[in-house]
Amino acid sequence: MAAIATLGRLFDKHNTLTRFRKVSGSFQRLFSGATHRENEDELGDSTVAASYFDRSGSTQERVKENGILPFSAFLTDSFGRRHNYLRMSLTEKCNLRCQYCMPEEGVKLTPRAQLLTTSEILTLARLFIQEGVDKIRLTGGEPLIRPDVVDIIAELRKLEGLKTIAITTNGMSLAKLLPKLKDAGLDLINISLDSLVPAKFEFIVRRKGFHKVMEGIDKAIEMGYNPVKVNCVVMRGLNEDELLDFVALTEKKPLEVRFIEYMPFDGNKWNFKKMVSYQEMLDCIRQQWPNLELLQSGHTDTAKIYKVQGFKGQLGFITSMSDHFCGSCNRLRITADGNLKVCLFGNSEVSLRDVLRSGASEEELLQIIGAAVRRKKKQHAGMFSISQMKNRPMILIGGGPDPLKSPFLRASGTTMFCTPMIAKMNQSVRLCHSRSSSKDSSSKLIQSVSDETQAGIHVSNTHVDETTEAHLTHTDTQGRATMVDVGGKVPTRRTAMACATIVLGPTAFRLLQDNKLAKGDALTVAQLAGIMASKQTSALIPLCHPLPLDHISVTFDLDELQKAAVITATCSTTGRTGVEMEALTAVSVAALTVYDMCKSVSHDLIITDVKLVSKTGGKRDFHRHP
Repeated sequence: MAAIATLGRLFDKHNTLTRFRKVSGSFQRLFSGATHRENEDELGDSTVAASYFDRSGSTQERVKENGILPFSAFLTDSFGRRHNYLRMSLTEKCNLRCQYCMPEEGVKLTPRAQLLTTSEILTLARLFIQEGVDKIRLTGGEPLIRPDVVDIIAELRKLEGLKTIAITTNGMSLAKLLPKLKDAGLDLINISLDSLVPAKFEFIVRRKGFHKVMEGIDKAIEMGYNPVKVNCVVMRGLNEDELLDFVALTEKKPLEVRFIEYMPFDGNKWNFKKMVSYQEMLDCIRQQWPNLELLQSGHTDTAKIYKVQGFKGQLGFITSMSDHFCGSCNRLRITADGNLKVCLFGNSEVSLRDVLRSGASEEELLQIIGAAVRRKKKQHAGMFSISQMKNRPMILIGGGPDPLKSPFLRASGTTMFCTPMIAKMNQSVRLCHSRSSSKDSSSKLIQSVSDETQAGIHVSNTHVDETTEAHLTHTDTQGRATMVDVGGKVPTRRTAMACATIVLGPTAFRLLQDNKLAKGDALTVAQLAGIMASKQTSALIPLCHPLPLDHISVTFDLDELQKAAVITATCSTTGRTGVEMEALTAVSVAALTVYDMCKSVSHDLIITDVKLVSKTGGKRDFHRHP
């Protein structure tokens, strides 16, 4: 109770956090290499987040003696990561339609009344800064199309403790607005540019405007921004041939060209084969500039920074997919509709907008923020899992589907209902329940009120580990074979990928590669055979359900080293059961067809390594990692 009373005094609107945050007349906060445990020692018992504000006893004395405040317990996760960098989306709207960011048909925008107002943006920014955030990046959509963007920057500049205000823009309006932006207090600029060829630029962004972006880059240099960061998403078959041209830009200009690995988001039709890895890009650039030098970077930097000796600028690589930097992540995101995302690739979101509009106190806001930060995982799921996860389109990591009126948490693919409850000490607690299509999964959801709940509002996660006993599903209680009854399941989008390898030997491999086999084009025939076999799976395997397949693809990769053909099949359906068997049947029959087409050359052919690579959309996803 004493802690709650203290919180009430600290959040008095007339003379509260400003007084508390100033120590001996100066504003200081600890950003050392201290561990989370050391923070807890400094804070006392920080398992109850409210005690962060307890001003009694030795904690307050140490603060007074050192003139330094420990980093906020609310913004420190369970792995000791301190989140002092906040990205705030100002709008979901954009004047471009970049292929990697937005579906071609566009996205449904959140109604204006459900977006954060300017006052709410500044309220949240002020709260995060009071807790230790010292860098804010304004994003979108396209932030510069928000009419009051200059005013927002000017107001942010007034907030004590904020060291850096940055913006990420597509550059279309930059040249015109930059003088006002700089006067308002803008410190850093990132400009998106994915091609130096005007026609290709228009193809990628589906709009004209290349010259406007280049004018914005030149204007930023002219006004003294150094470096001006240029973000380039590299996609195979589209712009990877321009790597060297982008690097050449850094010879005469103070630019930091940042090559970003292509990342999966809803609607951008992410394909692993389109992704050009950091290592591949680096090898390509080093062939032209062998003296490429790796520069020292900060612990929380996302980019690996390099410089060509003698060049004015530098280049960086954002390796989110091939070499994640989750261990040093210090970033939080607030979407344009007011949802807090603790991970770019996570699909759980906490609605700070709803909390604000419910009349909650700053203390309640902090409890919710702290609970979300503490639930942040050690790292994201990896590129293959991410590509199958339900998440917002990139344009809406800024916005999204209209949430329910009351929830404080929304997880993609699951509807969250929050039930108000009154806890001890008259604190408001909302326990979130998941209603999913599966009775089993809903019955296994564990509802609990933890120590975090007792300190304030706790929002529980819907991901519950399943510890069911393993058993065969295609047998009855007497052990006899039986078909599984899937009539009670709800149809979902299901996809499976399988592969197989056929080792051919040098002669058959060469003839296959050159399409000179006596029986004709083996790969085309095998592709058709795999597709046809996939459709006949239920006729070939007795206990498989007949499924209407939405799509089947069969592809081949020729492995020169092994003298082998690697066959990959991907099958999709919208149904009540999965398509693993369809994918496995497709690669098996395709491999047998290649065998048949090549056996006149040699019978020393080996079909091997038939395996499921991944499946999604069922009760459990599966991904076989290398």
